[in-house]
Amino acid sequence: MKDENMRDWKNVLASARSKMTKCRACPECNGLACRGETPGCGGKGSGESFVRNVSMLKQVKLNLDTIVGNEPVSCEADFFGVQTALPVYVAPIGGIKTNYGAEMSEAEYARALIEGCKDKTVVFTGDGVDFNMFQDPLLIQNEVGGQIVPTFKPWIYPEIAKRIEAVKKAGFSLVCSDIDAAGLTALRNSAAPVQFRNSEELKQLIEEIQMPLIVKGIMSVKGAMKALEAGAAGIVVSNHGGRVLDDCSSSIEVLPEIAEAVNGRMKIFADGGFRSGKDVFKALALGADGVLIGRPFSLAAIGDGSEGVKIYLNKLENELKETMQMCGCTKLSDIHRSCVRITF
Repeated sequence: MKDENMRDWKNVLASARSKMTKCRACPECNGLACRGETPGCGGKGSGESFVRNVSMLKQVKLNLDTIVGNEPVSCEADFFGVQTALPVYVAPIGGIKTNYGAEMSEAEYARALIEGCKDKTVVFTGDGVDFNMFQDPLLIQNEVGGQIVPTFKPWIYPEIAKRIEAVKKAGFSLVCSDIDAAGLTALRNSAAPVQFRNSEELKQLIEEIQMPLIVKGIMSVKGAMKALEAGAAGIVVSNHGGRVLDDCSSSIEVLPEIAEAVNGRMKIFADGGFRSGKDVFKALALGADGVLIGRPFSLAAIGDGSEGVKIYLNKLENELKETMQMCGCTKLSDIHRSCVRITF
């Protein structure tokens, strides 16, 4: 089954490679080939932050524990009351043509993700200057089912109000904002610019939304405490894939101290360089409740639509279960700090 999954995934990557003009669909997506290529998939500036996200994950080593029983392994997770097959969620990504050079509409991309994840997990949907990029996934989800978390960028007030209204009208009860997108130069200079918000402004926004908000773009204990005090339901430890500032720490480096400070008072997710089930296991061991993955899901959708997404999800699930089994864990609650060794 493992070899079959890898063969299928390689076929999906090959298909994606033939359908894009910017992303190379590298066998190992580590940011080295696309350093600084923005717009595109590369990290900002030298691309070092993207590269570091991946390389520092390699510095977290797994501790084997194979003197165990033969109980079945389950990686089922709870996502705000929604049961998922694994603690992996699709990160919000937009601009498929701009960043990947793929001849695929934003609506087609959203549909592939939502349909592919329908029976497995949750999709954080994207946003952009074009309001349809935010609204289309809401309509698609209502049409095909599945679970999504509408994710809006930190726009100036009129644009945020429009998105909140759309979410409430569509009947959703959980949203996310990738606040680190305030550092994207192109969006700051757009017709509807993004902006930074202080703690009090974030608190006011959460009160106005009147539903749980996940804040994406936290990279310090200080930032996590601000989000907690503002009333966030959860955070995503993220440097926006290394696309907003050069020379940042990686998410896996700061995750343990953030998890210790939060101490279970809100959900903690992480993204940035996660590619395999082994990577997911490492994040869980260091305090995350789940992981968001972006680029590989984009390649899966571009390469083979919803079927490509299913193939990648199955690959992740099998890898995570194998890692859990080899490290003596039969359920997610068994995964602890003692399951890994940090070498950075």
